[in-house]
Amino acid sequence: MNHSMRPFLSITMACAMTWGLPARAQVSQPGPSFHEAVVMAWAIDPVRTELQVGHHSARARASAAGSWFAGGPTLSGEYMDDHMIGSNEGYTTYQGGVSVPLWLPGQGSATKQVASAEAASIDEQLNVEHMALSIRVLDAAAAALIARTRVDVAHASYDSAARMAISATHAVHGGELASADGQLAQAAMENARNELALAQEEAENAAAALEVLLGRPVVPDLTRYGGSDVTQARFVSPRDMEDNDPRIKVAHRNVEAAEANMKLARHSFMPNPEIGVDAIHEKQYGSPWDDRVGLNFSIPLPSEVRNTPIMSEARNRLATATSQETQARRMVHLEMMRVRERLIAATTARRATQLAAESMEQRATAQERAWRVGEASLDTALAARQAAANTRLTSARAEMEWHVASIRTLIATGIVP
Repeated sequence: MNHSMRPFLSITMACAMTWGLPARAQVSQPGPSFHEAVVMAWAIDPVRTELQVGHHSARARASAAGSWFAGGPTLSGEYMDDHMIGSNEGYTTYQGGVSVPLWLPGQGSATKQVASAEAASIDEQLNVEHMALSIRVLDAAAAALIARTRVDVAHASYDSAARMAISATHAVHGGELASADGQLAQAAMENARNELALAQEEAENAAAALEVLLGRPVVPDLTRYGGSDVTQARFVSPRDMEDNDPRIKVAHRNVEAAEANMKLARHSFMPNPEIGVDAIHEKQYGSPWDDRVGLNFSIPLPSEVRNTPIMSEARNRLATATSQETQARRMVHLEMMRVRERLIAATTARRATQLAAESMEQRATAQERAWRVGEASLDTALAARQAAANTRLTSARAEMEWHVASIRTLIATGIVP
């Protein structure tokens, strides 16, 4: 075999192997909707399970606070006789009792309000986690789709570079082109091959990250959502959007729970008193009676040593919750502004990059045609083709970012499309 034909054959075989890859990608099944993807992720989200357990626990505490007594009963017992001191008169005493702690005035209802407020706060925390999970799924899906687009662009760039390398190899063998230009074409093809490998690596990593969230090797279709979907938003004014945000709701619920805890601290101004019954059975020499029944009570008195830390902790909790609510409102307000501006910027960038990609593709085609007829240099044609590929990838990113910005705006209004 002629050694000069080996570069041409290697280029031809490489083209044959890579041209088959886009065809296999086209037969993939369409992905689920974004809403379906969020449902998949929510079903296996570990934070959801943790919050649900906390919610059931808070509800159980609220139910337990409806008890008649502030705690469980206390049993007491005594036994005494005279044998231990050497006497044998038969003096023996058996004594037993049971007592229960009592609620202080308003303490039972306050305890129930604290547990109910904490359960309501956890309800809103579930909504916060659902919103955060939706954003994570959105970002992961966008990264996977952009990575796929990068693979498609890299495939197209490799195909163009390989096609031009084949033509350059023919021209070199025919004496129509300098060997340096042939080497330049082959170097461009190898660079395109490297870019394709890097793009495939990025696509695999992005798909794996998304699979961890969804539990399935699927990529949701975000392209079905666009700017027209934003008109479905239930809240138009920024104030309504902020009030509907679950992060502000959970912050407000935390303030309510802290206020209920402050009320409970005020009603717990002393340890719970106890009341109960005692029974005594005695065996005494010559005694006309041997059984007695009576009541017992225990009332611990208030103490500043005990009450001051309780009230201080309640005040600190209320101050922290109030501060966090204010900070949450500021954060959400700023985020709403950013989401709106991102959608406006993404809409402009989408149109601009589309026009730029079309123009650069036409320029690359014209430069390649001019090179083939000898009106342009090879490096100019290769540079035009590379610029067209970069602009196409930028346009694809802008297109995806526009869809992402539209969905993100809907999420900010409480809608998971």
